[in-house]
Amino acid sequence: MDNFTPLPALGGGLLIGLSAALLLLANGRIAGISGILDGALRPKAGEFGWRMAFLAGLLAAAPLMALAGYDLPAIAIDAALPVVVAAGVLVGFGTRLGSGCTSGHGVCGIGRGSGRSVAATLTFMATAAATVFVTRHVLGA
Repeated sequence: MDNFTPLPALGGGLLIGLSAALLLLANGRIAGISGILDGALRPKAGEFGWRMAFLAGLLAAAPLMALAGYDLPAIAIDAALPVVVAAGVLVGFGTRLGSGCTSGHGVCGIGRGSGRSVAATLTFMATAAATVFVTRHVLGA
């Protein structure tokens, strides 16, 4: 664990929880990012604005932190582009199959006491652990 930074991680977690709570309290909506993106791509009347504002906030956060003087970690992707694209497609398929992503189920669903979200999050985490094990220890990638 070379990159373990508990205080920034705690701050990030608090901000994720705060944003999810504010969206639920102000708009009555769950902060599932895949669902918000899906709804922005196929908007219903009166839903496009808040979805785009939420997504814009996600995209603007890192540049704003850099402008505020925080050192952002370098991002390095060691996989080839086809692998990254395939991984993105699989994640998209998985979020549709699971009716949500880690933010919707893991942050909001578990926080609301949803058994379905607990099962979905445990499935996500087990699949991620198995994928890392296979790619690093079986395939040697």
